[in-house]
Amino acid sequence: MYANKLNRLMLGLFIRHATAVGRSAFSWTAVCKQRTLWLQRRACLKTHQHVVTSPTRYTDRWSVGPLGSRARSASQTTVDPDEVRKFQSLAGKWWDEQGEFAALHALNDLRVPFIRDNLLNVHRALRPGKPLRGLRILDVGCGGGLLTEPLGRLGANVLGIDPVGNSIGTAELHSSIDPDLRNRVCYRASTLEELSAERTGGQEAGHYDAIVASEVVEHLADLETFASCCNHVLKPGGSLFITTLNKTNLSYALAIVVAEQLLHIVPSGTHDWEKFISPVDLERLLESNGFSVQSVQGMLYNPASGAWSWTNSTAINYALHAVKVRDDPHADQAEDGGSHPEGHS
Repeated sequence: MYANKLNRLMLGLFIRHATAVGRSAFSWTAVCKQRTLWLQRRACLKTHQHVVTSPTRYTDRWSVGPLGSRARSASQTTVDPDEVRKFQSLAGKWWDEQGEFAALHALNDLRVPFIRDNLLNVHRALRPGKPLRGLRILDVGCGGGLLTEPLGRLGANVLGIDPVGNSIGTAELHSSIDPDLRNRVCYRASTLEELSAERTGGQEAGHYDAIVASEVVEHLADLETFASCCNHVLKPGGSLFITTLNKTNLSYALAIVVAEQLLHIVPSGTHDWEKFISPVDLERLLESNGFSVQSVQGMLYNPASGAWSWTNSTAINYALHAVKVRDDPHADQAEDGGSHPEGHS
């Protein structure tokens, strides 16, 4: 009940702030009308895609193939070219704390302690001062290194990867200023699946103690491939940390209509509501790929103060911590399917 009141209060703050800066007044009727038209457009596209892809029996990420295992995306890639183009244009702006990524800078106040404290619960023998010393962390979709750097300062050895080469250049340049990071933080223009493929069958499979994907999964093309690759590069018992947006009416109204179109907190077109995912669906996806979800916590952004806070409601933003409990079962099924051709025992 308190969380619902808080969400309504935040909506009021968004509206008041929009009016104060001379933006057009917020209208739920307009929001609902816009979203209805948008959903109708998406439904038409999905219908067309279903007709085209139905002969191959790959209709969505939950479909079941002829061997009884869940079918993977035909692309086998997490990268959406449209998303790459969007972030390419912003690659030089990552470290402008008052610019397009101001909310991400502020989010470090929540996500860094969230990662640190959960890792300390698992790895209790770590050193004070540099509590994450000795841990290997992979920062997926690191951008300009906004989260990579503070994790390195806590003592972890962090590899930041991103498909946008210019963002990696920005990250490398910024981290080079701090001598404390030179032996702890490194970057690479790469995708998660490329990194995972390099370790297939090699001694470095299960290489990382933790993976961080903060404000990333809502930009990916294939979450099934993402979850499978995370499982592959994590050590047994390794942690996966995700922050993302829930798929609700409220998240559409606030994250897209208000934050993008009215207040311009983030550039228009940054988010695609269809790619948002609920905590329930994300937990189901992760558990089917060998993870056990340990905690889910709601987060709330205040545009007036520019600060984030924890909340009991996951209706807009949320943080999730999961632990790898077994190897990816789908990889085993794929290998079994390949080694027993039809007609052979």
